[in-house]
Amino acid sequence: MPQDIGKWDLSYTQDRELSWLKFDQRVLEEAADESVPLMERLRFLSIFTSNLDEFFMVRVGSLVDLHLVAPDALDNKGGRTPAQQLSMIYAAVEPMIRRRDSVYAQVSAALAERGVEDIPYEKLKGEDRDYVRSVYRSSIRPLLSPQIIDPSHPFPHLKNKVLYAAAILNDGHHDRLGIVGVPEAVDPIIVLPGRSGAFVRTESVIAAHLRKIFKIYHLTEQAVVAVTRNADIAYDERFDEEDLDLRSHMTRLLRRRERLAPVRLEMQGEAPALRAELLRRLKLEMSQSYVCACPLTLGYAYQLSGLSPTLYDPPFAPAWPDYLSRSVPMWRQIEQRDVLLFYPYHSMQPFLELLKESAADPAVLSIQITVYRLARKSAVIKHLCAAAENGKAVTVLVELRARFDEKNNIGWARELEEAGCRILYGPADYKCHAKLCLITRREKGSLRYITQVGTGNYNEKTAGIYTDFCLMTADPAIGADAVSFFQNMLISDLRGSYQRLLVAPVSLKQTLLRLIDAEIARGSRGRIILKTNSVTERELIDKLSQASRAGVRVDLIVRGICCLVPGIPGKTDNITVTSVVGRFLEHSRIYCFGEGALRQIYLSSADIMTRNQVRRVEVACPVQSREVADFLGNYLERILADNVKARRLLSDGTYVACPAEGERVSVQQYYLDHPPVLSPTREYRPGPAERLKRLLHRA
Repeated sequence: MPQDIGKWDLSYTQDRELSWLKFDQRVLEEAADESVPLMERLRFLSIFTSNLDEFFMVRVGSLVDLHLVAPDALDNKGGRTPAQQLSMIYAAVEPMIRRRDSVYAQVSAALAERGVEDIPYEKLKGEDRDYVRSVYRSSIRPLLSPQIIDPSHPFPHLKNKVLYAAAILNDGHHDRLGIVGVPEAVDPIIVLPGRSGAFVRTESVIAAHLRKIFKIYHLTEQAVVAVTRNADIAYDERFDEEDLDLRSHMTRLLRRRERLAPVRLEMQGEAPALRAELLRRLKLEMSQSYVCACPLTLGYAYQLSGLSPTLYDPPFAPAWPDYLSRSVPMWRQIEQRDVLLFYPYHSMQPFLELLKESAADPAVLSIQITVYRLARKSAVIKHLCAAAENGKAVTVLVELRARFDEKNNIGWARELEEAGCRILYGPADYKCHAKLCLITRREKGSLRYITQVGTGNYNEKTAGIYTDFCLMTADPAIGADAVSFFQNMLISDLRGSYQRLLVAPVSLKQTLLRLIDAEIARGSRGRIILKTNSVTERELIDKLSQASRAGVRVDLIVRGICCLVPGIPGKTDNITVTSVVGRFLEHSRIYCFGEGALRQIYLSSADIMTRNQVRRVEVACPVQSREVADFLGNYLERILADNVKARRLLSDGTYVACPAEGERVSVQQYYLDHPPVLSPTREYRPGPAERLKRLLHRA
């Protein structure tokens, strides 16, 4: 029976999946922006493509699953069944693919004029052709496993997003299918000698040799193809008897992901008979397939090197903040005042230095930290292992269910365990997405805490390309809450109480609702600014609408999905929604309520989504330093003033560029030009007793 959605007002909400597609459309707009350097435009095309791949694997995959188990379920923002949502998604993606083809053609032509050229195999001449032939014969052809499809050769499993050269072959009597996989061990491009910008894509080389590969057949049609598979594995599936713990359970589930059902077919090149045959074999509809002129993968945009610097954004490297001393231990600087790092304009190095110091500091008793996504070469892991080897009590909560990082985290858990760290995993049915680190010290007979709370991951790579905040504080109440948090996680207590921290699923959503109510009580004097990646949580959406009707001025800064539609008369007309897509991925979450002396600001790991507020372990930390709060307040206002990279959501669900009246303002460029500065560290000079203690320790 269809569920009753009469209690939901759909007049000021929109479908989650279509809202996400509008976000990826904004990424595509960056690729089309002629003011963006050419190689950065190619990279935005790659980001658009990989975003869309993940969308089909996860969101489309989950809707396919939902359609099978609950076909009449209605979404509480769009009021549609899974089948209706899927139909709208497949239709909405088609014009986006056509737009990508057009932008790719423009960018490729402009790059070719600058010496960066994707050369078709058939256009190679002389030494270039000889070189590519040599690479094919020595390094590619020996790895190929061509196959025909007939009663003796069953249709093979086509791996998720792996490229294949496919063809319709005729033996004089019958047509049959021929498939050759592009070996995953081979580089995706062959760069021509002496021409760093000239290259040939590996799949095009293999496709050009299909007639020779299937030489006993007549080739009638061919194309490069890729299948996208459902990747939405059920983490809460019951353990098998052989699974000793979550780690072995996750290892088994990851193997299963590779063989989940297809949800999309992509083809580069027109081949109608081949398309029909593949769709039949994959049990997909015509609407679930897309024919593209653009290459199906564009990751090679990050592999090209030796090109003119003018093809890229000006070089930038995160720096050690000027207001922090390199000669004073980090823990002493944090004891002076709260320390805020603003990635990527600040380096992650001060936090890493804190971990490094703590690993060797005799006064440090323990380090406890949550892990969700880490860099491939992680200094965080290095310092945690060193701390354990130095006799510190190191506890690491590793979230093995971090989508697409499951395998990495399984490996990190093993390495940490071997070093002597105590490992635990996220509670059953609740991913731990919180970003929390607690360092406990003993000084003069008493325990002191350094607590770090972040909006993003402990990942050195993403800290250089995502905007995030890292707050480090010696506040004893926050430290006591962090102690309670880790103690609760160790016994899977999701209902613990906390003084300062807001922790999902027990208190985060409830507190946000109360904070919005407080602004509603102030009417037109109320003020709310929420910066987040997504807004989908229905109860919070309705509460924000209630605030708008009470006259509260509400500004939402939402990079991605926003199911709340602003500007609906009498419902959301006091709400604005701004999205910034630029050089850096806007990733931080900031909740700001009130103004002046009444202002309350929180930094959080949680988006305004049901999964974050109700079905995950998340943390939001109050900003108690006036200086840090003022900085964050100014930052939010600068985002709202952006008229270069910002887009504003209209009441009809479309996004438009903010009017560029007067001075052009780009919030990201502002902080590139004006690195964030807070009050400087007071230099510390150790007394005689401490100097003697250090000398004895060194001895």
